[in-house]
Amino acid sequence: MKVLLVGSGGREHALAWKIRQSPLVTSLVIAPGNPGMERLGELAPVKADDAEGLAALAREMRADLVIVGPEMALAAGLADRLAAASIPCFGPTAKAAQLETSKAFAKDFLERHAIPTAGYGVYETLADARQALDVFQPPYVIKADGLAAGKGVAISPDRRDAEAEIERMLGGRFGAAGARVVIEEFMDGEEGSLFALCDGTRAVLLGGAQDHKRAFDGDLGPNTGGMGAYSPAPVFTPDFVQQADERVVQPTMAGMAAEGAPYRGVLYAGLMATADGPKVVEFNARFGDPECQVLMMRLAGDIVPHLLACARGDVSKLPPLDFRPETVICVVMAAKGYPDSPLTGSVIRGAEQDFGPDVQVFHAGTARNKDGALVASGGRVLNVCARGADIAQARERAYAAIRKIDWPGGFHRSDIGWRALERDGG
Repeated sequence: MKVLLVGSGGREHALAWKIRQSPLVTSLVIAPGNPGMERLGELAPVKADDAEGLAALAREMRADLVIVGPEMALAAGLADRLAAASIPCFGPTAKAAQLETSKAFAKDFLERHAIPTAGYGVYETLADARQALDVFQPPYVIKADGLAAGKGVAISPDRRDAEAEIERMLGGRFGAAGARVVIEEFMDGEEGSLFALCDGTRAVLLGGAQDHKRAFDGDLGPNTGGMGAYSPAPVFTPDFVQQADERVVQPTMAGMAAEGAPYRGVLYAGLMATADGPKVVEFNARFGDPECQVLMMRLAGDIVPHLLACARGDVSKLPPLDFRPETVICVVMAAKGYPDSPLTGSVIRGAEQDFGPDVQVFHAGTARNKDGALVASGGRVLNVCARGADIAQARERAYAAIRKIDWPGGFHRSDIGWRALERDGG
C-alpha cells in the first residue's frame, strides 16, 4: 500500500511510527511532517490546511489510503476532495467534522439526539452572553465556538472573570473561531477521552486515555492543547465504557448518519464521569494529542487494516484490536512561554538518542536550523512516552528520559499521571 499521512505534530509522528510497522505499507509519504519523521517516510512540503494541494499529492502518488491527523485539514474539506477522486480517506467530511469544528453544532446535535451533556447556550453578542450568565451558576464554562488549538475553553470562578473571558473571545482573541461563544453548566466529575474507529454506520471502541490540560503542576495555569496523557485511564471502568458506548458513541453514529453526514474516521469523545454516568464534554474529529501517542504505544497489532476498513466503510469483518497490558504515559516538553507566546529557535540536544525499547520521543514542534541542529519551532515541542508495568514505572521511565535531554529553553509538568498514581496508592 501507498499511504499519505497528513500532519506535522506529535500525534502524526506517533501514527507514522505505528503505520511504518505494518507489513502492508510499502510507501509512506508525510505532509508536511517534521524532523522526527524523516526516517519513517518521505516528507512532502504541503501544509495540512492546503486541502487542494494535499488532494493533488494523493492523486499524484496514487495513494491507496490517506490518513488525516490534524483538524484543520478536515475543516478544509480534504476528505470531501478525496472522495471525489475515489481515494479512501481515514477522516470525516467537513460536514461530519462539525462535531469538532463547531461547538455550537455539537451541542445542538447532542440535544437533538438526547445524548447526555451539560446544559448550554450559544451567543453572538456581548450583551446576550452577559445576560445569559444570570441563568448559569459559577464556576462558568466559556468556550469559543470554533477551532482554537485546544485553548478556547475557560473555566471562570466568578462572574467578573466570566465576563472578561467572554469579552476576550468575542473581541477577537481567537479570530473567527470566537465569533460565537458557548456557555455551559459546570459538570462535576473526572474527565477522560474515549476513542472509537468509525465506518459511517458502525463504531468499534479503540480505548481510553486521560490527559492534563493545564500548563503547570497541580493543574494550574492556562488551558493548553495538552501537557501529558496516560492510558489506560482508571476512571474508565468496564461499566463506564459500556454506558458510554450505549449512550454516547452508538447514538452519535446513528444520529450523524440520519442527518446525512455519516461519520468515518476516529471519534474522540471527551467524557465527564458524573454521578449520573458519562456526559459529553466535547467531541474531536481526529485522534487526540497527546492521547494518540499513548494509544499507539499500547497497541500491539497492526492498525493499518482498521484505518483502511474505516475509510472503505466496513469494520465488521476485522478482528478485535490487540493492546499491550502495560500502562503508557506521555509527558509533553513545551517551549517556555507556551501557550501564550512560546519562544522558538532554542537548540535541543539529546532528544534523538536511543532511550531503549520502552521509551519513544515523538517530535511535535521541531525543525532543523541552518547547521542541522534540532530546534524548537512551536509551543509543544517533544512528547516523551514510556511503557511500564504500572503508572509508577511508566512515569519513572519517562522522567528518566527527560533528564537526559538538554533543552534549557523548555519546560514540562512533573506530575503527569497523578490521578492514576493516587488510585494505585502512590
